[in-house]
Amino acid sequence: MGMFPRFGGWINQNIQEPLKASTKRSEKGKSSSFSEKDRYLQGPWYWNPAITPKEKAESMEIDHVKSMPLYATDPKYYDLDELVRQVRLWMSENKKHQWHDEPAKVKVKTKEGICHLNINFTLGWPPQAVFEMFTDPRNMGFFHSMGKYKDHFRTRLDTIATKVIKKDGPRQITEVEKVLRWKILGYNGTIPIHVIIDENHQKVTATYKKVKVKHMKVFEGSWKMEPLYVDQERLCKSRSRISEEEYKKCSSGKGRIGSKVTMEHIFQPSSLLNIPPVSWFIRGVAIKFTKALLQDLREYVIMINKSTVLGS
Repeated sequence: MGMFPRFGGWINQNIQEPLKASTKRSEKGKSSSFSEKDRYLQGPWYWNPAITPKEKAESMEIDHVKSMPLYATDPKYYDLDELVRQVRLWMSENKKHQWHDEPAKVKVKTKEGICHLNINFTLGWPPQAVFEMFTDPRNMGFFHSMGKYKDHFRTRLDTIATKVIKKDGPRQITEVEKVLRWKILGYNGTIPIHVIIDENHQKVTATYKKVKVKHMKVFEGSWKMEPLYVDQERLCKSRSRISEEEYKKCSSGKGRIGSKVTMEHIFQPSSLLNIPPVSWFIRGVAIKFTKALLQDLREYVIMINKSTVLGS
């Protein structure tokens, strides 16, 4: 299973301890079924196609999905071996040729009470891996590595429950319940977020729309990941646009592929709150926390690229 038993959080988390702990719990006679607290962990999941039937059977004995060789995106629709190779390449090359991701660029436009956020940023991590981070409901710690909740083992954004509504080839429509934790001027609380996400695991794109979001009349958006050939100028001596196959050839397979992420987030406070100056405050807070979540992702990727745990 190598380095991918827990895709996304596998780099800086030791899988052996959870495995040993779960074995001890099973030996004590405790049930390995999911508790109500972990109901969100029941899906959607896709098994690592490289594992043997024996390994799968052993994994089924584990009582926590975070320790299973599972994916949130369907590996039928991308080259998993190439993704593994790229992840290893990023981690091995980072010391020699560091890549610096700038903070996200956020453009804000408000029209008729509706706020549009256009967001662009890059991450030194392959597109499919970034997409997995966006969609993985296992609360792997992406949104707290450098955040305010670090010392309390709480994340800014947690998934509470997921339910697959439709699966059609690479397209998957999932109902998701999340909770956003906030802290402003010494006060803190949570905001429940209930959305429908329409994902395409092959194109690494998604759109989302609210079912119910507290204090929001409109809450929707989209994201997509595109390949970024970060070593093109250094290894291919070219700035012109090329394909992934051409990049792999001219770089002799040593070129890293990062991600160019484009997001759109549209929201409008509920009618009673969409009046200045309250609406100004709500928009300011929403923009602030959007930037904070993206910064958490950026810092998480920087941290795992510095890791030396490559697995076998």
